[in-house]
Amino acid sequence: MENQVLKIYTDGACSGNPGPGGWAVVLLFGKTQKELCGFEPDTTNNRMELLAAIKGLEAVTRPCTIELYSDSSYLVNAINQNWLENWQKNNWRTSGKEPVKNQDLWQRLIALNTKHKPRYIKVKGHSDNVFNNRCDELAVQAYKQQTSALQ
Repeated sequence: MENQVLKIYTDGACSGNPGPGGWAVVLLFGKTQKELCGFEPDTTNNRMELLAAIKGLEAVTRPCTIELYSDSSYLVNAINQNWLENWQKNNWRTSGKEPVKNQDLWQRLIALNTKHKPRYIKVKGHSDNVFNNRCDELAVQAYKQQTSALQ
């Protein structure tokens, strides 16, 4: 398993922001593809983006090389531009001295990043990436199905 790369595509969607939201993941390993999705009744788009990455990494049971693809600048930049590291050093404060939002999810993600060491890759959203588009479709479907079931 060490030579192959597990690709994880993630996306989050929200109606209202805050409002009902969904997250989705497509995991690709060799010829195997697995899809996961879920719903939160009252959330934000950024929380769903983070939760998608968390759920994708939580689904990984064995050590392997991971590439995690997301269209969320919030998620990818926080990792790749060391925002997350700086927030921790600044006692979970932004450069503007404000409390970091979604700290609970960031802390879950830090633990998973330590365990798996994924590489985060930004993809253009709502474009020509088949797997990102599939995640978007699943995330929207997740909250729409739940929202209509609650009415």
